[in-house]
Amino acid sequence: MICPTNRSQRFYVLFACLLFSVPALATEPGFQLRDQPGEHLDVVFGGRTVARYMYAFDTDRWTDTYKPYLHVMNADGDQPITKGPGGQFPHHRGIFIGYNRLAWDGSTYDLWHMRGTPQVHQQFTEKEASAETARFTSVVHWNTEDGRTLLEEHRTFEFHPTELPELVKIDVRSKLKAVAGDLRLGGDPEHAGVQYRPANELDRSQSRYLFPSEDANPKSDKDLAWAALRYVLDGHTYTVVQMNAPSNPKGTVWSAYRDYGRFGAFPVVDIPAGETVTLDYRFLVMTGDLPERGQIQERFERYAVQP
Repeated sequence: MICPTNRSQRFYVLFACLLFSVPALATEPGFQLRDQPGEHLDVVFGGRTVARYMYAFDTDRWTDTYKPYLHVMNADGDQPITKGPGGQFPHHRGIFIGYNRLAWDGSTYDLWHMRGTPQVHQQFTEKEASAETARFTSVVHWNTEDGRTLLEEHRTFEFHPTELPELVKIDVRSKLKAVAGDLRLGGDPEHAGVQYRPANELDRSQSRYLFPSEDANPKSDKDLAWAALRYVLDGHTYTVVQMNAPSNPKGTVWSAYRDYGRFGAFPVVDIPAGETVTLDYRFLVMTGDLPERGQIQERFERYAVQP
């Protein structure tokens, strides 16, 4: 709207000018989902992009698009603080899931390094956004080199309101259905599970991990409730907490010790033909240094009692 300059009119339209002009500058409340079809889906909260789901699949851009993953964005909402294609270990990307030893019918397939075996987004079965939450589900096919689907995944992300220093709070649910026959999702903690990878440019000398107890050993202890990482990127400090839902398969071990920051939970999963197994995790990403251990534990206990 253009405000008039004629003195005799100005008084009467001043309120209207303000009414229509100010909202354009105000922060947008609640959540929104903004899709760039075939490429990515942005999650926006309070006018700021908090996450970006990268779901493109294009055989001409194989190394860029062979798996879907979720970027977490910085406090300005204009740059990811997680890793995409390229850099060290190019298959590490944002918040992602994969297994390097998926066993089926006497053969083993690598759905971690993506050596000819892609994860392909098929469709969104739900996309919802409101003042209190945003939620979407991506159907992903885990395929062999010749295009046979071994596993159908329904990957759901649910976002909750936050205030700085928290950047994002996400519940991630992966429902994995064995569609080709009996499957075993195996491998090792370095190359399997649900994991988080910071941007490649982080300062490796500043990476630190925290666990539920001072003497916890992620290489040997089973079913740790959570693990946390502090990392420094472009002079900014971030903390990421990944929480392991009590309902997840037992025997979970963690990879949480690399200075480049890739960490996450690894359960071996057996899925009979036609059956489904569900994995649940919460990711809490914030600016600033690691909180006290007890503060994280309190947050985990609230998460653990959710239905």
